[in-house]
Amino acid sequence: MIELFYFIILALLFSIAIDVILGELPTKVHPVVIMGLIINFFKEKYIKFRSRLSGLLLVISSVLIVIILLYILYIIFSFNVFLLFIVFTVLLSSTFSINMLLKTAVDVKHDLDESLDKARKSVSYLVSRSTDELTESFIVSAVIESLSENITDSYIAPMFYYTIFGIIISLYLINNQLYYLLLIPMLYRLFNTLDAMVGYTTDELKDIGFFPAKIDDVLNYIPSRIAGIYVVISAYLLKFDGKNSFHVMMRDARNCPSPNSGYTMATTAGALNIQLIKKGTYVLGDRNKEINKDDITRAVNLSKLTIILFTLTIIILLTLVHVIL
Repeated sequence: MIELFYFIILALLFSIAIDVILGELPTKVHPVVIMGLIINFFKEKYIKFRSRLSGLLLVISSVLIVIILLYILYIIFSFNVFLLFIVFTVLLSSTFSINMLLKTAVDVKHDLDESLDKARKSVSYLVSRSTDELTESFIVSAVIESLSENITDSYIAPMFYYTIFGIIISLYLINNQLYYLLLIPMLYRLFNTLDAMVGYTTDELKDIGFFPAKIDDVLNYIPSRIAGIYVVISAYLLKFDGKNSFHVMMRDARNCPSPNSGYTMATTAGALNIQLIKKGTYVLGDRNKEINKDDITRAVNLSKLTIILFTLTIIILLTLVHVIL
């Protein structure tokens, strides 16, 4: 039991270190890229059915392949616990993306310092809207929206499921427990990738994307709300407007088409006393002050502290479970 506890905690800490220090894994071996190839293969097979059944088949087929591939890797490396730990940690680091989440926001701010056109091009990779004519304030808004929205699926959600299953395997004896401990956040990342690739309401994807989008909504329901609370706490600790952060979350979080994304975007808008606007889609927060590029730095700091606090919480929670046992 002690060895399992240390494995769970150390794998978490080392995977965070890998992501923060080294960033993303090489594209050719990145599990999410491989997931994308699997999804695209089955998408081409099933999209011709033109029914929601195609989306269900896409989910089932993709899940089965990931389960099998991960189990093969687990069997190959399970003969040595140290080698297994290394592979486990590297793969776990691919289920979240702290480095990229924060770096992309900082990079756009640097581009804004150079030229508006360069910033427009950079932000076009982060959002689906047209950025050709965005003013500086709308570029800043788009960056903060992308950053705050992705706190949930880029870190909070996969680590939430890692923690939940870490507690389960600490309480109950399960065969191949380390395999399942890694499989759970991996499957979360698969469902998130499915939603990112096909979860749209266009004529082409509305049928095949229905189930992937709904599954992603369900999986993010609790983590997004937890993330929102942590943003509020972080706002208080950073001497931002914590009271307004909570107020705006309660008032505006449901303004977004997604049932989940508003919980971190609205809290961030409230904490910074700014208004985040996607024209024709939502308005979050109040224009208590004019938004400017320095708000990107403040949003990055808010996101950093949110991630740190959540990480400390899950370490404490896992430790308490271990001590009680």
